[in-house]
Amino acid sequence: MYHPEMIRHLESCPALVLNADYTPLSYFPLSLWPWQTAIKAMFLERVDVVAHYDREVHSPTMALKLPSVIALRQFVRPNEYPAFTRFNLFLRDKFRCVYCGSSKELTFDHVIPRSHGGRTTWENVATACAPCNLRKGGRTPREAGMHVEREPIRPTSWQLQDHGRSFPPNHLHDSWRDYLYWDVELDP
Repeated sequence: MYHPEMIRHLESCPALVLNADYTPLSYFPLSLWPWQTAIKAMFLERVDVVAHYDREVHSPTMALKLPSVIALRQFVRPNEYPAFTRFNLFLRDKFRCVYCGSSKELTFDHVIPRSHGGRTTWENVATACAPCNLRKGGRTPREAGMHVEREPIRPTSWQLQDHGRSFPPNHLHDSWRDYLYWDVELDP
């Protein structure tokens, strides 16, 4: 929840960006635009304002409430597959080592080492904690006597979004809650 003191600073007034179907463009990282970008998009008529902060900005001729939730007027089709990045790899593996389940000192590991012909692909790279990565060294998991809990796969963007919903940010403005589906139990 936003602390009342934070609302005084314009930097703490980002706008949650929804696609034209009113779903967030991204859950992790959460799709947020700085207030300046949101206002510019309003004036260019690229977004509809769904909710406002209590905060206003002023020009010489007008006062404008800062948008807290905006929806794009044109639907942005998400890519089917996400970029292969360290962050997305950690997100795919839910920020856990595939060997021991630890969430500390995370690195990435080539399941089939490059020295054995392993490639740097979604299907061969996994999240590993530093101790497990060091223990495994340049060997296969079998050679090192280790078990891979989750075989590495190439995730879809939807799978990463779904994993991202499990890691909500620390600060959520109240006006965002209706548009974010953080594993909340629904009424029967």
